[in-house]
Amino acid sequence: MASDAREAMIDAAIRLLAEDGYRSTSFSEVLARSGAPRGSIYHHFPGGKDELVAAALDVQIARTFDRLEALSGQPPEEVARSFVDGWRQGLLLTDFAVGCSLLAVATSAGQGALRAKTGDLFREWRAVLARLLVDGGAEAGAANAFAAQLLASTEGAVAMARAEHSIDAFDQVAAQSIRGAADIARV
Repeated sequence: MASDAREAMIDAAIRLLAEDGYRSTSFSEVLARSGAPRGSIYHHFPGGKDELVAAALDVQIARTFDRLEALSGQPPEEVARSFVDGWRQGLLLTDFAVGCSLLAVATSAGQGALRAKTGDLFREWRAVLARLLVDGGAEAGAANAFAAQLLASTEGAVAMARAEHSIDAFDQVAAQSIRGAADIARV
């Protein structure tokens, strides 16, 4: 039961971060969304908000990496297509309400341990994408550069889609990313 409250709080924090960023993710909102009892805040997260946010980032990135691992051995074009399709579905299913919790923390948490953590997690994410591209037939140098481009362009396209409340620019970026992945597969 106690771990259920912790997990519910982490899931609520992930969603709040993805919707409104670090500054808007308060314990009050996390409790309201998770249904966890007030006493569970400092029981599960004695380090406060930053400890909760760090745990949320760890859980979210682990889930993301698990989904990506299903693409192991796929051609680079399919890796890119699946990557952008996941984001596209998320945007449409939430009516553009949800972006990336990792990006939200990177841009709103200020200097310090959480910002450093987001840098580490972005590096890991790029490395996972690059490895999948190499496993699918791309040359390592091209895969590393393309992984950075794929991640950065998709994150930007998600932000634009949310701001514009439209999938149009996202779809243009996604199509370019898929074509780019097909090009590195030929290297």
